Amino acid sequence: MHPAERKDLQAWAAFLGQAEIPVLADTGRLLAELRQKDEDLSARDVARVVLKDPLMTAKLLRFLQQHKPKRQRAEIVLVEQAILMMGIEPFYRNVQPQPTVESLLADRPEALSCLLQIVTRAHRAADYAIHWAARLNDLHFDEVYVASLLHDLAELLLCCFAPEDMLQVRGNQLRDKTLRSRAAQEQVLGFPVPELQRLLAEQWSLPRLLLTLMDDTHAQNSRVRNVLLAVNLARHSANGWDDAALPDDYRDIGDLLHISAENAKELVCPAQPSGNGDPPR
Repeated sequence: MHPAERKDLQAWAAFLGQAEIPVLADTGRLLAELRQKDEDLSARDVARVVLKDPLMTAKLLRFLQQHKPKRQRAEIVLVEQAILMMGIEPFYRNVQPQPTVESLLADRPEALSCLLQIVTRAHRAADYAIHWAARLNDLHFDEVYVASLLHDLAELLLCCFAPEDMLQVRGNQLRDKTLRSRAAQEQVLGFPVPELQRLLAEQWSLPRLLLTLMDDTHAQNSRVRNVLLAVNLARHSANGWDDAALPDDYRDIGDLLHISAENAKELVCPAQPSGNGDPPR
């Protein structure tokens, strides 16, 4: 029985824990082009492509954790380090850009559009977080970037494997602007998506640092709060810059950066991150 028919958190965690993570079709195309054009391909070049796709990023980190040699003690959070650890040829051989989300959602264009919007949102969140980390003199800003990029990974996976349910969640929120994401998810799925995210991250044994940075319950930590506020701003601004939640976001961002809410608004509104620049490795 498909987990969507049971509305069971544990069933979904078991299903997605073993499922092959789908990736964007552009990821496979760009990786293939990179390999054909550049004989001296570097881990940095490959990492730039991987980081354009939150799903491929998760696929790589999951593979590395599941095949970690016993002698490896340090946790690997960064994509470039992961590729260096594996080697470029083993990466191409073992972390295949298949299946694609486009093939999975070929007959559900609305669900594909919803997924691509979440990908764009993830890149915006990562861009916000890394810029704020720099202002806070966080020397490990690249870790904050990856955590923000993967913060809503479970939502992306559900768009692939439970598209009708996720479209219903979205539709309910569009009809009722006061309906919070957690409540909308519980109505349709039977559980909040962040709970599924937590279970998946633990099943995949993702690096402990990454688990902490993605866990909103640790928001008293400034780095975690950076990630959370970046994700919130990206989510709310995706609804339009007149979204009712944005004034609270500006206040919270101001508190994080030690500036006024008005200055925080000026900081984020004029130059909205596009997610199209080169991410950190």
